[in-house]
Amino acid sequence: MDKSSSPPPARTPNALSKAIDRYLTFLKAEENKSPLTISAYRESLDLLLRISDITDPRLFDKSSIRIYKSALHSYRARSGKELTVRTKNHHLTILRAFLRYLTREEEMDVYSSDRVTRFKEEQRKVKVLFTEELERLLTAPNTSTKEGKRDAAMLHLFFSTGLRLAELRGLNRKDLNFTTREISVRGKRGKIRVVFVSDRAADALKEYVESRLDHLNPLFIRHHDKASTALPPGEEFRLSRISIYNAVKKYARQAGIVSDPSPHTLRHSFATDLLRNGADLRSVQEMLGHKDLSTTQIYTHVTNPRLKEVHKKFHGKEA
Repeated sequence: MDKSSSPPPARTPNALSKAIDRYLTFLKAEENKSPLTISAYRESLDLLLRISDITDPRLFDKSSIRIYKSALHSYRARSGKELTVRTKNHHLTILRAFLRYLTREEEMDVYSSDRVTRFKEEQRKVKVLFTEELERLLTAPNTSTKEGKRDAAMLHLFFSTGLRLAELRGLNRKDLNFTTREISVRGKRGKIRVVFVSDRAADALKEYVESRLDHLNPLFIRHHDKASTALPPGEEFRLSRISIYNAVKKYARQAGIVSDPSPHTLRHSFATDLLRNGADLRSVQEMLGHKDLSTTQIYTHVTNPRLKEVHKKFHGKEA
């Protein structure tokens, strides 16, 4: 999440901040939320404390919510840019969840979460790679080196499975079954799903894994020479999020792809490729690990050319 350009001032605990602390404890102890999720909620609710005058959750009302939404409009991130509508809605969604907790778990008489409305968003634009761009990207790493073998395996795995960056980073060697070519992945909200590895991705992964001399747990590591003498589990060698992100950017530049793709672009390309080839939306939803079908529906734009052909073929024909 975006942070302000200066550290937040020390705050004196009040009824709202204490309620927030209880809520975060509840998320960890009762909801089993991941540390990453709890951190995102903490940052959002800390922002609420900083830019809102509310000191007690019982004081939330129509007016104070309107003032908070106005403050979100005025807030500037470290870069000096205004928050995107999507980010503002993220903060409002967390506020709604917090109010629901107070009502249901603490039986507190607070403003209804349903009355906290989100800002209207334009439909998300999905960036995908053309077939020839994708092929240039997948073949960009120099596979004569261990790092190149690793990076080629990562790129192929991204496109083969539609994994999120954090999901790919968290994989261990034991998670990969070369016989069934399946991987069990723990996604958002701790939900387990199975993803499938294509022939090309399996070959790239096998070539990388066989080149390693270590016995460490992480599937993708750095410092291969040092790792060869290290003892398991070897978490300190696990490739970082930013290293994976930068690797995709690096090979995109080498491949001459001007659209500046990210790891998530490969996830978009995975979903789009499935739909273009006739997969149904529910199956794609399950493979992506989306909680709601509405999230998957951002990819339905790819069916438009098909609809056009259907219209051309069947509309206006004489009886």
